Amino acid sequence: MENFVNNLAKFVEMFASIVISLLEIMGIVVIIFGAFKAIFYFFKFSIKKERFNIKINLGNSLALGLEFKMGAEIIKTVVVRTLDELWILGAIILLRAILAVLIHWEIKSEKKATEEEQFNNSCDK
Repeated sequence: MENFVNNLAKFVEMFASIVISLLEIMGIVVIIFGAFKAIFYFFKFSIKKERFNIKINLGNSLALGLEFKMGAEIIKTVVVRTLDELWILGAIILLRAILAVLIHWEIKSEKKATEEEQFNNSCDK
C-alpha cells in the first residue's frame, strides 16, 4: 500500500508539473499574441486615421494571460514541499491577483470613458 501511495504521489507531481508548464506557456503565448495584435491594430488604425482603443485590447489579453499564469500558481500548491515555498507561492498569487484586479479596473474605466466619449460625440451631431 505504501508503494502505491508513493507511486501515486510521484504521478500527481509529474502530472501537475506538466499542467503547470502548459498553463505558464499558454499565459505567455496569450500575452505575446495580445501585444502583437494590439500593436498591429494600433498601426493599422493609425494609418487609416481612425481611433482605436489599444488599452482595452491589450488589457484583455494581459488579463487572460494573467489568469492562465495564476491557474498555474494555484496548481503549484499541490507540489509545494516546504512552508517557505508556500509563503513565496502565496505572495506570487497575491501579487498576480492584485495585478488582475487593477487590469480589470483599468479596462472597465477605459470602456466607460470610451462609451461616454461616443455618447458625447453622438449628442454633438
